[in-house]
Amino acid sequence: MYQHSKNIVTAGIPVENAKSALVMIHGRGASAQSMVPLANYLDTTDMAIFAPQASRHSWYPTSFIEPVEENQPALDSALEIIDELVKDIVKAGIPAEQIYFMGFSQGACLTLEYVTRNAMKYGGVIAFTGGLIGQVLELENYKGDFGQTTILISTGDPDAHVPLKRVKESAAVMEKMNGRMHVVVYPAKQHTITNEEIDIANQLFFADGAHS
Repeated sequence: MYQHSKNIVTAGIPVENAKSALVMIHGRGASAQSMVPLANYLDTTDMAIFAPQASRHSWYPTSFIEPVEENQPALDSALEIIDELVKDIVKAGIPAEQIYFMGFSQGACLTLEYVTRNAMKYGGVIAFTGGLIGQVLELENYKGDFGQTTILISTGDPDAHVPLKRVKESAAVMEKMNGRMHVVVYPAKQHTITNEEIDIANQLFFADGAHS
């Protein structure tokens, strides 16, 4: 099993000049470098961008709906890397309510797991095809109050990796924790990020004034 080392690709404007930050979390087999260009399709002009890189291009070894212990210690290590990154961004002067998260697939699962274990008012959360992690959801892990943070989960039905049932179950947990949920389901969507999903993310989070 593996630990992750802190390896962060940065883009956008320097954090000391930024009003807000975007944390982009890549999927299995991908890279931080492959996530960053997505920001070009979003209105992120005044944002500092941070993309952590998983060791071996994977945040945890097996499916996110396997028992959690099958994905340890890699999962805890991954959550720790995200937590350190968030603390660094806050130290640099960007408050949590101006930090946005975006993940795809395995990265979307990690994104949702991190923010739900550390619920507070964030800028926004975007999970392109993901859900909370575990064979069964350990509700005692999920603490805090999202303070009406807007949270988007988009997915296909069916999706080869992410069951719609888990997407809905995850959204219900987050809604109870005062998240403002948007769940968008596309019939027979491929396991990729589509233009439609980018458009919805822009409308919800990055349109004029959405993150000013």
